[in-house]
Amino acid sequence: MFIDRVKIRVQGGNGGNGVTAFRREKFVPRGGPSGGDGGRGGDVWIVADASLNTLLHLRYNPLHVADRGRHGEGSNCSGREGEDLTVRVPLGTQIFDSGSGEFLQDLATDGARWLAAKGGRGGFGNSHFATSTNRAPRYHQTGSEGEELELQLELKLLADVALVGFPNAGKSTFISTISAAKPKIADYPFTTLEPHLGVVDLGDFHTFVVADIPGLIEGAHQGAGLGDRFLRHIERTKLLLHLVDVSSFSGREPVKDYLTVNRELRAYNPALAGRPQIVVATKIDALDEPARLESLRQQAAIEGLAFYAVSSVTNQGTQELVAAIAARLDELKDLSHQANVIQFAV
Repeated sequence: MFIDRVKIRVQGGNGGNGVTAFRREKFVPRGGPSGGDGGRGGDVWIVADASLNTLLHLRYNPLHVADRGRHGEGSNCSGREGEDLTVRVPLGTQIFDSGSGEFLQDLATDGARWLAAKGGRGGFGNSHFATSTNRAPRYHQTGSEGEELELQLELKLLADVALVGFPNAGKSTFISTISAAKPKIADYPFTTLEPHLGVVDLGDFHTFVVADIPGLIEGAHQGAGLGDRFLRHIERTKLLLHLVDVSSFSGREPVKDYLTVNRELRAYNPALAGRPQIVVATKIDALDEPARLESLRQQAAIEGLAFYAVSSVTNQGTQELVAAIAARLDELKDLSHQANVIQFAV
């Protein structure tokens, strides 16, 4: 099950108490106070782990409490510090304060760590309070409680390419053709109810990651068809692959579908309007009205976008499209590198 949003509660370990004790040994009639300090409580860390791709493991385990510090002992022995607790999350996880909605951290790289809750401070033993005028203090300090927070974790997929389009536009069939991903494929709307990731192997250790985003409909940016939950997975992708069904079986107009999805992307996040995009006409094996294909081709030409026509069932045009995607990603990588070099030089 793909889970991309959970609430968890994290709590640092409580600090150990100090202790009131006195040194009592033979031939030491005035040993004095010897109470040790309590140990510090453990911290809670949230760590990005590339081996995870969902927040499912946290859905039924919402409480995370670090180890408490041990109490102090006599003979000026301090208590042991509590062990830290690590909560693992997938790459691309964003952390928000559950109450205020404040953005706290974005864990986008493998091994990235964020201190979620500090452990409590250990209390002082009575030996800590001994002075020249108070040589036998009979009190100690209790340890402080660890920090406690309720957090909202939201996952935004990290992928190079996002497949967008109306339901039943052929996105799942396409990703199953070019990668090892096996999403559910059927001939009814909203077959895909959760995003899927697929790795496309180009040989010579050259790969890119594709995300199959569930179908978008008009009003998606306002939550129609759960669109507001799916759209956020597009924000991190470098390239959009806009798939449009040009067969007449959909009962819709290809150009209208294309414009509707772009309008929803723009309404959700204006930055997506400028994201590099390739327009792909799908299901050309079932094309019975060539004018539908040509109208979409003309719309792409008007907007200056690359256009490809494919059939995932017969593999027609898929290899050419994959090569074009790889070339476009390399081009974007070079542009990004040049921009970083210029920024560093300035």
